[in-house]
Amino acid sequence: MRIGELARATGASTRALRHYEQAGLLTSRREANGYRTYDPERSVVRVRNIRQLLDVGLTLEDVQDFAPCLDGDVLAAEPAEAKLRIARDRLAVLDARIAAQSEARDRLARALAGAEGHALPAGR
Repeated sequence: MRIGELARATGASTRALRHYEQAGLLTSRREANGYRTYDPERSVVRVRNIRQLLDVGLTLEDVQDFAPCLDGDVLAAEPAEAKLRIARDRLAVLDARIAAQSEARDRLARALAGAEGHALPAGR
């Protein structure tokens, strides 16, 4: 299976597939003409698992810790404590970012409300 076929089968871009390969999460063979070829069954499952883990908020670095699990149904498998810790740590990071963004939003809303209260009425 070539990279374009794998991209179509998984919904990932060819750029993302190259990125996953560079991160060591996906492997390919090179044909004589330099084209990448992938194992059809294994690669489709791996890419779908990578995308699922990224979609739930993990980073590519986090996903690398899941590499040994990527050939099966990673979200349905019995979770190992180390993997749960990674997910909990990532959730804490996301919660902190959301809190910081909420605070910034509230400060901006207050500043905007204050500025609008000092604005001259229309027509002046």
